Amino acid sequence: LREKGQQQFATKIVERAGLDIRVATLERTLVDVLDRPELGGGWEETWRSLESVEYFDLDLVVEYVKLLGNRTTAAKVGYYLQRHAEALMVEDRHLNPLRHLRPAQPHYLERGKRGKLVGDWNLVVPPSVDGKTWEETR
Repeated sequence: LREKGQQQFATKIVERAGLDIRVATLERTLVDVLDRPELGGGWEETWRSLESVEYFDLDLVVEYVKLLGNRTTAAKVGYYLQRHAEALMVEDRHLNPLRHLRPAQPHYLERGKRGKLVGDWNLVVPPSVDGKTWEETR
């Protein structure tokens, strides 16, 4: 982002205790925590938190992913959006640009974790994420 002069992309200013603070938008947060779920408390917490959001500006999500230019991130975001297409009103016009960015070879959703290949995204997804098995233990 720095090289492209876009450090402030998908951020906004909010006022807290009389101070203006720059924060990430929900759209930037979605992409960032799917890229690095450990920053959101791991896959379960990240997934649950994102599912609590009713609306994302999907054009902004896609634009941010394209700006980052990371193929694995594009696949992770595409996989998430496809899994939540109905709830988030995801259309092919959102998924297609992400498909063009997906990796040519399979990448792992989580390094070192075996899983199922989701061919549409060239992404190897662990069973715990693909099946949301954390819901079975509650």
